[in-house]
Amino acid sequence: MGKKKEKKVKGAEKTAVKMEKKISKRSKREEEDLEALIAEFQSLDAKKTQVVETACPPPSPRLNASLSPHPEKDELILFGGEFFNGKKTYLYNDLFFYNIKKDTWVKSDIPNPPPPRCAHQAVVVPQGGGQLWVCGGEFASPDGEQFYHYKDLWVLHLATSTWENIKVPGGPSGRSGHRMVLSKRQLLLFGGFHESTRDFIYYNDIYAFSLDSFSWSRLSPSGTGPSPRSACQMTSTPESTGVIIYGGYSKARAKKDVEKGTIHSDMFLLKREEKDGKEKWAWSRVNAAGNKPPPRSSFSLAVGSGGRAVLFGGVCDEEDEETLEGDFYNDLYLYDMAKNRWFPGQLRGNKSQKKKSRRGKKGGAEGEGLGEEEGEAASAPQGPTEVIKEIVAEDGTVMTITEVIPGTRVVEEDEEEEEDDDESSACAPLVEPCPRSSAMATVRSGKLFVYGGMFEVGDRQFTLNDFYCLDLHKMDRWEVLVEMDPKTQEWLGESDSEGDEEEEEEEGEEAAGGGDEEAAGGGDEEEEESEESDDEEDAKEHPPVQDGEVLVDYQTRTEQYWTGLARANMGPDSKDKKVAKVGLAMAKVFYERPVV
Repeated sequence: MGKKKEKKVKGAEKTAVKMEKKISKRSKREEEDLEALIAEFQSLDAKKTQVVETACPPPSPRLNASLSPHPEKDELILFGGEFFNGKKTYLYNDLFFYNIKKDTWVKSDIPNPPPPRCAHQAVVVPQGGGQLWVCGGEFASPDGEQFYHYKDLWVLHLATSTWENIKVPGGPSGRSGHRMVLSKRQLLLFGGFHESTRDFIYYNDIYAFSLDSFSWSRLSPSGTGPSPRSACQMTSTPESTGVIIYGGYSKARAKKDVEKGTIHSDMFLLKREEKDGKEKWAWSRVNAAGNKPPPRSSFSLAVGSGGRAVLFGGVCDEEDEETLEGDFYNDLYLYDMAKNRWFPGQLRGNKSQKKKSRRGKKGGAEGEGLGEEEGEAASAPQGPTEVIKEIVAEDGTVMTITEVIPGTRVVEEDEEEEEDDDESSACAPLVEPCPRSSAMATVRSGKLFVYGGMFEVGDRQFTLNDFYCLDLHKMDRWEVLVEMDPKTQEWLGESDSEGDEEEEEEEGEEAAGGGDEEAAGGGDEEEEESEESDDEEDAKEHPPVQDGEVLVDYQTRTEQYWTGLARANMGPDSKDKKVAKVGLAMAKVFYERPVV
């Protein structure tokens, strides 16, 4: 049995090598095209000769960037990322520093930076006055049809504000979605994927980069490790004896050449051992206790103090042969490496809420006079409350964001009452970041910071630039550092049918114009008037609000109309529940519109 299993493993490795060579040949041509575009970016960056630091507003909306804690200062470092507006893909290589105490952002333009990328990995190390190591990642053509996967390695010397490209052989192949962490004096890199327009491959290899000798080596651990995947959680053990890997995502071609995605939820330990003066590595399976996160991909991860890994958000895709729908999350889960246990990160609420809960439990003044059922309700733990927010983007798109406000926990009777030092916190509502995937997260000074990411409404993807902070010691409430700006939620994508209609309209206008430049170029006032009249006509076409009608009654009476309109905007494949929410939001926007 052992020999058969060994042959199967070797056969799978050979197949993976063949597939990698096949993909390498097929994608070589399109990568050459993108290399020319990347070289153009680098030539522009090469013209920079001085370090320029500029105070700035928070970075633009993005996802799949890296957010890292400064190893010596009370700062965060954000690098790279991507943005997609429905028509064009933007890749960044800008560098920002966030001062935690001052709550200020600084953009740092340093000569000869890495070219633009997303889904890379960044690791900070304390040596040499502090360094930020960046490896791999992905570059996409503006139309999103071609992909280039980096295999380069860069280091930002924080003390001198200089970028350095470390060119050494023996490193991993080009990839994105991999993971890299610091373990003793090594950078350990695992997994990732490489994708072209026609093929893809996922990896489960592991490499080590020595910070002493500046050399790569591919590890060959004993035991059975994780299957090929990307976007997993990878954390260094507290004693730096190895790493723990959880979850991840991969896809494969099923029948009829249909791609099928797999969300992994298994867990592994890669351990370093010294035997006979040599360093050896071994994989072993980990069965963690507690409440594991429900299956998801594209979650954010960070490592806190005391060997606790923090998992935030993510998405669980529901796939069939024709559609892909995602359920987005905004919950927190913590993994205690010392106890090998998962537990949900539930907010405790502020002190005034705790005090009220205790009084209700003890049957104090507030509890007196309540009926038996009311008294039980007052002392029972409150379940999570769902709050629906509607945000109207600049282009008129209505986004419905569901926020789950966590319930208060039951406090034991023997706990002492605490005085409420912050009276203002008594009326402060508990808020959370809206559900999202591919956000940037890191921990600094015991606080979790979450920036940006994305979520979807129907066929539309919205990229975020909001910024949140959570004290992991108190676990009382999220602090909003940057609110989401609806004006940044640009979406230029459209369905094929809409595009065809617009093209036909444009062709008709051109034919009618007859090339009269004065008629076509002038008349701004007439255009504005026509736009206003169009808005008035649109308002008249919608079901009017009756005199004295409240919002709930209006939404109930016109529900069918607005749901149909939402369905037309979101597409036939959108879930009924999401369509209904957007329809209600559209009705609310129309009901509350200013009357001219």
